Amino acid sequence: MSKNLISVNNVSVNFDYQENFISKKQKIHAVNNINIKIKKGSFFGLVGESGSGKTTLGRAILGANKISSGNVIFHDDDKDYDLTTINKQDLREYRKKAQLIFQDPYAALSPRMTVRDIIAEPLEVMKITNSRQETDDRVRDIAAKCRLNLEHLRRFPHAFSGGQRQRISIARALVSNPKFIVADESVAALDVSIQADILNLLKQLQSELNLTYLFISHDLSVVAHVCDIVAVMYLGHIVEMAPSRQLFTNPKHSYTKALLSSIPSVDPENKSKAIELKGEIPSALNPPSGCVFRTRCPNPCNSCKEGSVEMGLIEVSPGHWVDQCCVNCNQQMG
Repeated sequence: MSKNLISVNNVSVNFDYQENFISKKQKIHAVNNINIKIKKGSFFGLVGESGSGKTTLGRAILGANKISSGNVIFHDDDKDYDLTTINKQDLREYRKKAQLIFQDPYAALSPRMTVRDIIAEPLEVMKITNSRQETDDRVRDIAAKCRLNLEHLRRFPHAFSGGQRQRISIARALVSNPKFIVADESVAALDVSIQADILNLLKQLQSELNLTYLFISHDLSVVAHVCDIVAVMYLGHIVEMAPSRQLFTNPKHSYTKALLSSIPSVDPENKSKAIELKGEIPSALNPPSGCVFRTRCPNPCNSCKEGSVEMGLIEVSPGHWVDQCCVNCNQQMG
C-alpha cells in the first residue's frame, strides 16, 4: 500500500476583509476543517465551482497561504515537514520538493526572458546548481522530457502557442526535481485538443519521475481523464471524496450529482437534463449555519433547514466519504 505524501489535518484558512477604512473587519472563511490524505504517486483531483476554496487549499498545502488552524504535513523519505511550525531553512528545502503549475500560460512567463532562463530561474534562486554548465544540463534534460528542443530554449515566450507555453511552465516547475506538484487549473485556458496533449504529458511525467499531483479543476470531464481520487469542494468544505470511477458512477451528494449532470454527453440517446441548483453559492463572509449547502439543496432534511447539523465526512462504502448532512437528507427521502 502506498504511503501518504501529504496529510491535511483539520485545516482552515481565514482571511481578514475590510470593505473600506471605516468599516468593520470581517473574516472570510475560505477553507474549513479539511481532512485529506494524498498518497505517494497518486493523481488527486480537487473540483468545485469558482469560489469554493480549491486554490486557497492548494496554496495552503504549498505554504503560500497561512493556515489558520490545523496542520499540513509533507512526509519526505527521511523527514516530515509540518507547514504550521516549519522554520525558514526547512521551508527552503520544502520549496524544492513541492512546486506549482500556474493556470494561465500567457501570464505566467516573463516576456523578457528566454525559455532557457525561465526554466533555469528556480535552480538559480534556490541555489540548487553550482555552475552554469550544471544548470544548462538540468534545463536541457527537463526540457526534453517536456517535449521542448534546444531551438525552443533560445526563443522568447511570445513565439509559442498556448500548449507550448504550458509545457515551458511544466518544465520550470519540474526542474528542481520536486516530488509533489499542485496543478491549479493548468489546462483551463487551453483548447480541448491541446488539453489532452498536456494531460497525457502530465501522466507520462508522473510515471517517469514518480510524481504526486494535486490537480485542481472545475472541469469534471478533465478530472475523470487523469485522477485516481477526487474530492468535491463547496464553500470551503469537502462534501464528497471517493476513487474516481466510484464517484463518477455512483455519486452520493446532491452537489456532486449536479456537477456531473452538467458534463456534456456525446451520446445522442442520452436525454438526461442537467440538474439546476437554485440560487448562487453563498458568500464566504457570511456562510449558512450548519450545512453550507442547505440553501441550495434540492431535498434538505429538517435538521438542515434549521441549520442545526454540523458538517463532517462519514464513510458510506470503502474509500467513499460523504458529508453526513447529505446522508441524513437521503435517508429522510428514502
